[in-house]
Amino acid sequence: MEKTKNNYGRFLMLWAGEFISSIGGGLTSFGLGLYIFQKTGSAADMALLTFLGFVPCLLLTAPAGVLADKYDRRLLMMIGDGLSGLGVLFILICMLQGKAQLWQIYLGTTVSSVFSALLGPAYTATITDLLTKEQFSKANGLVSMAGSARYLFSPVIAGFLLAVSDIKLILIIDICTFFLTVIVAAVVRHGIKNNNEARDKEPFFKSMKEGWAAVRSKKGMLTLIVVTSLICLFMGFFQVLGEPFVLSFADSKTLGIVETVAASGMLVTSILLGIKGIKKHFVRALWMGLAVSGIGMSLFGVFENKILVCIFGFVFFAALPFANNSLDFLVRANIPDELQGRAWGLIGLISNLGYVAAYGLSGITADLVGNITGKGVGTGSSITIIFAGICLVIVAVFMSGIKKIRVLEKSALENPVAGVKNDAA
Repeated sequence: MEKTKNNYGRFLMLWAGEFISSIGGGLTSFGLGLYIFQKTGSAADMALLTFLGFVPCLLLTAPAGVLADKYDRRLLMMIGDGLSGLGVLFILICMLQGKAQLWQIYLGTTVSSVFSALLGPAYTATITDLLTKEQFSKANGLVSMAGSARYLFSPVIAGFLLAVSDIKLILIIDICTFFLTVIVAAVVRHGIKNNNEARDKEPFFKSMKEGWAAVRSKKGMLTLIVVTSLICLFMGFFQVLGEPFVLSFADSKTLGIVETVAASGMLVTSILLGIKGIKKHFVRALWMGLAVSGIGMSLFGVFENKILVCIFGFVFFAALPFANNSLDFLVRANIPDELQGRAWGLIGLISNLGYVAAYGLSGITADLVGNITGKGVGTGSSITIIFAGICLVIVAVFMSGIKKIRVLEKSALENPVAGVKNDAA
């Protein structure tokens, strides 16, 4: 498909749909997490919800990436978005029949996660289909903003909705967003030629092997992905334990406000990057952004004070888009267009293994530390967050000295892969 500036309008439409979908998903995530924590008082039970909502999607990311390169990417987005609503619908039906059991919530979350796997690689590869290289950085800023919507808008909206209604209203709103995003994907699909028809009959495992070869072919790519997995480990602890920590000294409405104020940091910098973008020094922006996020994370867990928690949460989120933008560019600009889907699938699988470990260990760790100190899950969450933030800073500084990662930046700016115009330098 020929890439033109006119495609940026299609991208914006697609982005708007995913922005709304992210808000809907964030409402459900916040509401169900709070529902479980209030019923059980366990960070481990709350973390299990996050684990089941993430792992199925992760395990299917690599196969979904192959499908994104073999079939119509926009159609896969429509299928993934539409069918993932089945899990939420199941939970809603259980709620309408009475109070849903934990296993029913976990099952519905798992079903939703399974179908969501189709969305990620197809969406990421579609962005590459639509845009030219000079548009990548601006687009990445907007994509980061859409991703932050579940933290920026969803918590405060959910907090107020729960104050006047219950979890069922949130689930209904989320289901409605699925219909909207499917319609948007259908509109964007119209008029865009599917370039993957010739690859329909290619053996599945051969396609996966080609994706792995694309990752291995660039010096430093695998190193970057492995380090990213370690970073995801520490950030995952914060994602899970931030809520039980705040709930230890505040109510659910306050939690929603805290999360929204903190996540507004990502909104500010995402808008900035959406306008200006990053033109050079991607590796520097990557490690410095992660280091600042680590500092904000550690300080977030130090104080049981609403204002300070908002401030340091803001710092954490504000630095993330610089790291995300740089990481996305280093990968996207070093992989050919026709291999983007399967490559992103494998990259997502490897790098997100850190989140799997975090989601599996964070709740157990917080409960254990809380029991050892005798001060409960709030203190256990606080101590774990502080330690994870310190580790994130250490890894970020270590990353700055890895020469193989710097080679990727040089390659992206001086010798772009075929099909990617070099206009970023």
